Amino acid sequence: MITRHSLLSLEAYARQRNEFRAKVIEHKKRRNVHLGEHVLLQFEDELTIRYQVQEMLRIERIFEDAGIQDELDAYNPLIPDGSNWKATMLIEYPEEAERRRMLGLLRGIEQRVWAQVAASERVYAIADEDLERENDEKTSSVHFLRFELAAPMRAALARGAGLSMGVDHPQYRVGVEVPADIRASLAADLA
Repeated sequence: MITRHSLLSLEAYARQRNEFRAKVIEHKKRRNVHLGEHVLLQFEDELTIRYQVQEMLRIERIFEDAGIQDELDAYNPLIPDGSNWKATMLIEYPEEAERRRMLGLLRGIEQRVWAQVAASERVYAIADEDLERENDEKTSSVHFLRFELAAPMRAALARGAGLSMGVDHPQYRVGVEVPADIRASLAADLA
């Protein structure tokens, strides 16, 4: 959990921002899983969320304790707690007309995203615990997911078991093997 006292002041962050940003960008390369051409999972951890908080404080020029605490209260729940992964799911269609059409067809996709450790059962994501991001006409292009992994799955990942992820929505079906470097990064969240 990120605390008020573990954050950099606005001045200190301004001095270190370029270096910190470069570190986070490099780190995020091992935390993204592409599910086909149009769905991206960006897995969060303490470093990625710390960066988000520091950036929000900088952009909004927040320096008072109450405002900082509000940001921490909003972002800390996005940090995995050792038994789960938390990810931002982006549905990406570059052309606006196609995006609008597909978001209508993909209603419910956020409930059909899965992870599978070796030959264990699939774990389906728990989606959008903060607020509903879908309506009767379309789904959102951004969802927040949590994957809860049982102890045997976490242990298998620690031993190097394979990991696959995918979507089994009627309008979008895909499954991928997660590359070893990304699997190792995600397994570290479960330690």
